[in-house]
Amino acid sequence: MSSLPRQCLVLTRAALAGVPRRLALSLSMVLSIALVVAVLIGFLAMAAGLQRTLATGGADDVAVVLGGGTSQEIASSVPPEAARSLLAAGAAAGIALDGSGRPMLSRELVVPVEAAGPDGSARTVSFRGMEAAGPALHGGVTIAEGHPFAPGSREILIGRTLARDLGIAAPGRRLRLGPVDWTIAGIVAAQGGAAESEIWGDLDAVRAAFDRQGEIQSLRVRLDGPDGLAALRTALRSAATTPLDAMTEADFLGRQSAPVTRLITLFGWPIALLMAVGASAGALNTMMSSVADRRAEIATLRVLGFSRTAAFTATFAEAIALSVAGALFGAVGCALLLDGLNASTLGTGGTAITFQLAVTPGVVLEAGLVALLIGGLGGALPALAATRLPLVEALKAGS
Repeated sequence: MSSLPRQCLVLTRAALAGVPRRLALSLSMVLSIALVVAVLIGFLAMAAGLQRTLATGGADDVAVVLGGGTSQEIASSVPPEAARSLLAAGAAAGIALDGSGRPMLSRELVVPVEAAGPDGSARTVSFRGMEAAGPALHGGVTIAEGHPFAPGSREILIGRTLARDLGIAAPGRRLRLGPVDWTIAGIVAAQGGAAESEIWGDLDAVRAAFDRQGEIQSLRVRLDGPDGLAALRTALRSAATTPLDAMTEADFLGRQSAPVTRLITLFGWPIALLMAVGASAGALNTMMSSVADRRAEIATLRVLGFSRTAAFTATFAEAIALSVAGALFGAVGCALLLDGLNASTLGTGGTAITFQLAVTPGVVLEAGLVALLIGGLGGALPALAATRLPLVEALKAGS
C-alpha cells in the first residue's frame, strides 16, 4: 500500500474516533438526514404501492376497448353498434369463444357512488356494471366468498379490501348504493389489485338504477391467441365511426397508475429536496465544528508529513459516514413502520383506491443517493478548509 492511502486511512480513523466528542452535533446531522430520507421514502413508497396495486392482475390475453380518444375508462364512450359488430364477428375479430360458441365479451360501465362505512361516513367508490362474462375477464380475480351476481338482479360483488373498510364480513348483507338497496352475493379477491376497491353488478341493473340506459364505457374481451389483439384492432376500424382503441389489460392498468404516481412523485421530490437543503446546511455546520475541534491535531499531522489530500479525505469520509448512518436509520425506520401500511387515494372519477405502501429496494436506493448527496455537499467545504489550516496558528491555539 502506498504512502498516500496509508495517510488517508490513519486520518480517517482518527476523525471517526473523535465523533463521540462531538456526539450532539453528529447526532443532529444523522437525524436531519434520516428525516429527509424518511420523507422521501414515504412519498416514493406511496407511488410504488399505488403502481403495484393498479398493475396487479393485468392479463396479456384480455383486451380493453375504449372510445373517445382517451385512456381513462371514466371518460370513454363506446357506441352500442361497436359491441354488436364484435359479437357478430367473434373469432374473426380476434375474440376467443366460450364453450357454447359465444364470444367472450363484456360491456362495462363505471359509476361513482357513495358507500357508507361502519362509522357512518361516506366514501366515493367505483360501481362497475358488467355482463355475466365480466368477472372472468378481469385478470387475477377470484370470488373468495359467495357466488357471482345473477344476470338482471340487484346482486353485487364487492372487493375484499373495500368490504373490510366498510365493515362487511361476509356475503348476504344489503348495501345501499344510490337510490337502490343491493344484496352482496360475493366478495372478490384480486391479489391486492384495484378490483378489491370496486363493486361489481349486472350491467342492465346498474344502468337502470343510475339512469345510464344504453351507455357503455368499455369493452373487455378474451383474446384468441397471440394475434388476437392485432385482429381486434383491425375489426375496430370498421365497427363504428367513433375512434376506438384496444390495449391489453396489463397496458391499460399501467396507464391508469401513471398520472397519480407522477403527481405523488412531483409533490414528494420538491419537499424532500427543500428539506435536503436544510440538512446540507446542518451537515456543513457539523463538519466545520469537526474541523475546528481537530485543528491542532490536523496541523500536527501536517507538520509530520501528512498531505493535504489525506486531511481532505478524512473530513469528507466522516461526512459520508454520518450520512450513511442517517440513511440507514431513516430507511430501516420506514421499512418497519411504512412497508405494507394501508393508505387510500382518489383515482379517476374521484373514486377511492385503497393500496399498501411499498418500501422497495429501488425506493431505498433513491433516498440513499440523496443522503450521500447531502453528506457530500455538507462535507466538501469543511474538508477543503481542513487542507488550508494555517499550521502555525493552529499549533499555537492547541498549545
